[in-house]
Amino acid sequence: MLLLLLCSMVYSLHAFPLSVRVVDMTHTFDETVMHYPIISGFKMEVEMNGTLLNGIWVLGEKYSASIHLGTHMDAPSHFYPDGIPVDQIPVEHFFAPAAVIDITEKAELDPDAEATVEDLLNWECLTEQNLNGTIVLLKSGWGKRWNNETAYLGTSVGDVFNSHFPGFSGEAASFLVENRTIYGVGTEAISFDKGSSKTYPAHQTLLRHGIFGLENVANVDQIPIYGAQLYVMPMKIGNASGAPTRIIATYIAPKIVGVTPASRK
Repeated sequence: MLLLLLCSMVYSLHAFPLSVRVVDMTHTFDETVMHYPIISGFKMEVEMNGTLLNGIWVLGEKYSASIHLGTHMDAPSHFYPDGIPVDQIPVEHFFAPAAVIDITEKAELDPDAEATVEDLLNWECLTEQNLNGTIVLLKSGWGKRWNNETAYLGTSVGDVFNSHFPGFSGEAASFLVENRTIYGVGTEAISFDKGSSKTYPAHQTLLRHGIFGLENVANVDQIPIYGAQLYVMPMKIGNASGAPTRIIATYIAPKIVGVTPASRK
């Protein structure tokens, strides 16, 4: 019986080989990056572009930008005076499984849709996993609006105080703090509180309790709701309330035998 089981496992591995998928969940950091109109955008200037005295060609730039711009991390100090800055967040919190909470259908009907406690519990029921030890990502379909500022912010250009986009409810944030142990949350939108919020309950609750937030996360729709591993790499800026962040996800997927990258073109 044991031999039969082992043979079956070997056959399955050959019949359905697996491959590691790697997904870049970061928007390019340049002049087109999305941001609130009330904060500074990205600017880059060339400092060196040519041949130096010793005959070596060198290109170098300088840039300036708000810290809370593009794909970035909110550190606890962003909304809590006694919160730790981004350079003091334990690095072991940056590598964790992704728990993807899908509220796309709700967001299509209501741009101010929220991830609720029920959505969190439904994820646990569906995956038969616990949210403990994860980074909870909100999937809303908002990433498809990235290149349209009006659609992405859910308001006319410049009217930042009348925005509409999905986020975590205050109750969901409280549930995560009181009943689960997670490292961070993230969203495709420009904030992990809904756009119409004036009190930012998710920010206040999560950051106060040492849970970081990721905003403007790209390609959330390209990873499974469970099974992906996140690698979150913020710039280590001293005493900063956040940082531009590179986010990579990996997950195991069935390999399509006989199909090469060239044949997919």
